[in-house]
Amino acid sequence: MTAYIVRRLLYAIPILIGVNLLTFMLFFVVNSPDDMARMHLGQKRVTEESIQSWKAERGYDRPLLYNAEAGGLASLTDTILFQKSVKLFVFQFGSSDAGRDIGYDISQRMWPSLAIAVPVLLIGLAFNISYALFIVFFRATYVDIGSVVLLVAMMSISGLFYIIGGQFLIGKLWHLVPISGYDQGLNAWKFLILPVIVGVVGGIGAGTRWYRTLFLEEIGRDYVRTARAKGLSERVVLFRHVLRNALIPILTGVVVVLPLLFMGSLITESFFGIPGLGSYTIDAISNQDFAIVRAMVFLGAVLYIIGLILTDISYTLVDPRVRLE
Repeated sequence: MTAYIVRRLLYAIPILIGVNLLTFMLFFVVNSPDDMARMHLGQKRVTEESIQSWKAERGYDRPLLYNAEAGGLASLTDTILFQKSVKLFVFQFGSSDAGRDIGYDISQRMWPSLAIAVPVLLIGLAFNISYALFIVFFRATYVDIGSVVLLVAMMSISGLFYIIGGQFLIGKLWHLVPISGYDQGLNAWKFLILPVIVGVVGGIGAGTRWYRTLFLEEIGRDYVRTARAKGLSERVVLFRHVLRNALIPILTGVVVVLPLLFMGSLITESFFGIPGLGSYTIDAISNQDFAIVRAMVFLGAVLYIIGLILTDISYTLVDPRVRLE
């Protein structure tokens, strides 16, 4: 397993280089360093000297990809791409274009993101699996048909509807919790309840329907018929056999999502005013802060690769027949 993990980590290096290069190309196709300088300094009455000074302070005064004036290896290393990218691979994110320490901002903003994402994942997972088992228990009945119709309807509704509807109903009409905002420490709970409820409800349709499909596939297998022939009750068959054998696809979905919990939800955090990594990324895109956008995309790629490796490792824990070579 150690050799497998090392090999997967080595495979990740060209992937991260490609992600970083693609992010760089897409960003600077839309914005030039001069455009970024004008936006940060203000569109009106910006002198050329101010633009050049801003670019020099932040390292944008070099060529983008190739420095024809420099000789040898410096023609590739003395560029914006190399200077802004090489430190990412040792997780030195540097400073944003506004002068803030990106690493410090990430360490502070990850906790509000986790405070929303972890409860949504755990509560949603428990509810969706339980509801899916309930539907499978009453399969081919009106309970099954009605539930499927409800789930498809919930899947068809935009996530923005759940956010706006939750804010209006729970926050404005019933006045149970604040509509948006955030507070530090234990006082944050009242600001987290509504985003967590919206996140759980918004994921019921797709999550439960997917788990229902997994369980129905397992119901028709030979080991289930054997368990029933031994006289086991349907409840024991579902929870002791079907659920256990469906853990591999369930773990695939859960473990891949785990690292992405740190990244936060772009839409949810923006609508509820949560100072997490999701709103941090949205603000960076709006302000054309390439340093933050680059760091967040790179961090997301690293976490996603880690999630895939953890998924493969989890297979060996659930199914002893799986070997990583």
